[in-house]
Amino acid sequence: MAKQLVGQAKFQVPGGTATPAPPVGTSLGKYGINLGQFVQQFNDQTREFNGMPLPVVVSVYSDRSFDFIVKSPPAAALLKVAAGIAKGSGVPNRDKVGVVTISQIDEICQKKMADLNARDLAHARRIIQGTARSMGIEVKE
Repeated sequence: MAKQLVGQAKFQVPGGTATPAPPVGTSLGKYGINLGQFVQQFNDQTREFNGMPLPVVVSVYSDRSFDFIVKSPPAAALLKVAAGIAKGSGVPNRDKVGVVTISQIDEICQKKMADLNARDLAHARRIIQGTARSMGIEVKE
């Protein structure tokens, strides 16, 4: 007999450094699963991301078992790493805080392609460039 899905939780957690504290505890505590077990499995699977925020979708079943899907890091986080900045601009149309190249944009597109709603690489590139523009990051050739 198939397991019955009780609920799903979506949240962002730093890769490799998750703890049972919020947002993990508040999102998953109501389902009664073993938080320590989730945290250990998540940290083992995402060790190489080392603190970068990762979206995760956790499916919880009636027997209190669970499985989870880790998505690629948000485009904004990848752009901040590529540009070498701590945060985006407060006024992105006036104050530019960093510069990325088209080749860096293409690398980000390759990492995000599975999670983007894009039909091809050119469309994905335009999506990531729009994110960069809204953060105050210039895109150079």
